[in-house]
Amino acid sequence: MKSGPRRPSALLAGVAVAAVAVAVVASGATARTAQTGSVCVLLPDTKSSVRWEQFDKPAFVNGFKKAGIKATVVNALNDPQKQLSQAEQCISSGAKVGIITSIDTGTSIAIQKKFTAAGGKTIDYDRQIVGGTGSVYVSFDGNLVGRQQARGVVAGMKAKKTYGPNGVLAQLWGGPTDANAFWFKSGNDDILNPLFRNKKVKKGPAKFVPEWDAKNAQTIFEQMLVQTNNNIQGVVGANDNIAGAVVATLKAKGLKPIALSGQDATVQGVQNIISGWQTNTVYKYVPAEANAAIAAAVALYKGKKPPSNSTRPNGKKKQPTFVIPVISITKANYTRLFKDKFLKRSEVCSGEYKQYCK
Repeated sequence: MKSGPRRPSALLAGVAVAAVAVAVVASGATARTAQTGSVCVLLPDTKSSVRWEQFDKPAFVNGFKKAGIKATVVNALNDPQKQLSQAEQCISSGAKVGIITSIDTGTSIAIQKKFTAAGGKTIDYDRQIVGGTGSVYVSFDGNLVGRQQARGVVAGMKAKKTYGPNGVLAQLWGGPTDANAFWFKSGNDDILNPLFRNKKVKKGPAKFVPEWDAKNAQTIFEQMLVQTNNNIQGVVGANDNIAGAVVATLKAKGLKPIALSGQDATVQGVQNIISGWQTNTVYKYVPAEANAAIAAAVALYKGKKPPSNSTRPNGKKKQPTFVIPVISITKANYTRLFKDKFLKRSEVCSGEYKQYCK
């Protein structure tokens, strides 16, 4: 990541504005280094996904360094009060722009109010703060994420010849306090509800996974298996952590692989794909999202309107939004993650998984 990964061509269109803005800022870095104020990036945790520390943090650190703007990047470790305290510390140190990945809506709104009271602005990053005052929402296309997941599971069931009126498809959605979980679910629903309605496939158990936590996911999936007498042929897993919990449960019970989706293109997710335990994962090129947020922060820092390419409902208003496309990764195209320098071949193709690598 630090060597400057090549952006996938399919994602370039969605981040062109952001890339240009970052480049413009970088060209005048020396002049702005002496400016007062800074940017505060508030990341949520380390357990909902490995992405926050492995991908987002270095992308922000390097991006703001190139832009010549002082930035503090911190992780709240899933503690809303810690995130509030981190925000207060940033503001007292002169931060004028806050990039917030929300843990708890109420706390995030409180953080936004503190930035506003200090004359600052905020950006909703990856997770929309419903009822908040973010100047712009920067995110991957959540509905498309959900559609890609559902399509992947349907394709996986068809490949395993388990798709049909008797094929049971279960769903493990993300955290119930995360607006993104509902956005992803909307994409799942768009693809799956017509199939359930027309009895193309059977609707199985479906639940949200508190905190996106793998342990919670494993407990819920174990209950689903008991409820159905192990009769589940496909699972929409909201991310690779949750998918990993499904895989671990199936292996522990001596059950065969089933059609299974994920999200984030993690090392574990790709290893599960190449070894036949997971059907697909949704690839979100994190540096593209971070660059879009950096461009928005730069604009707000300079008193300008941040770039956006759409809007999203937020309460009674429409919030300016910068949406970035996503790509489904399967056994057929996983090597693009190496070509894009998103993952290292040596990380994925190690130990027992080396035999599955191309």
